[in-house]
Amino acid sequence: VQLVESGGGLVQPGGSLRLSCAASGFAFSRHYMTWVRQAPGKGLEWVSDIDSGGGGTRYVDSVKGRFTISRDNAKNTLYLQMNTLKPEDTALYYCARGTRSSYAVGGQGTQVTVSS
Repeated sequence: VQLVESGGGLVQPGGSLRLSCAASGFAFSRHYMTWVRQAPGKGLEWVSDIDSGGGGTRYVDSVKGRFTISRDNAKNTLYLQMNTLKPEDTALYYCARGTRSSYAVGGQGTQVTVSS
């Protein structure tokens, strides 16, 4: 299983970023996928997950209405569109195989910093 996150960066409050996660080594289209994040000095926080077909999504309350998870099974890629970013969204973002209740982080993550 290999998961490679990209798309992070430094953005001002109110800005947007789109994260990508390239998956390989497993049947991507058959699995739920998840985004989690780790803020400085804190543990992992589940952010969002999506079912195998892309029709079912869930979000932590703090990002509802601002973040959108999606996937392209033809490209084995998971996405997280993040709008109206806030300083409290600053974290290392990981994609993971699985759901909110059971997931396995496999990549190095991509850093998102929201600051003016």
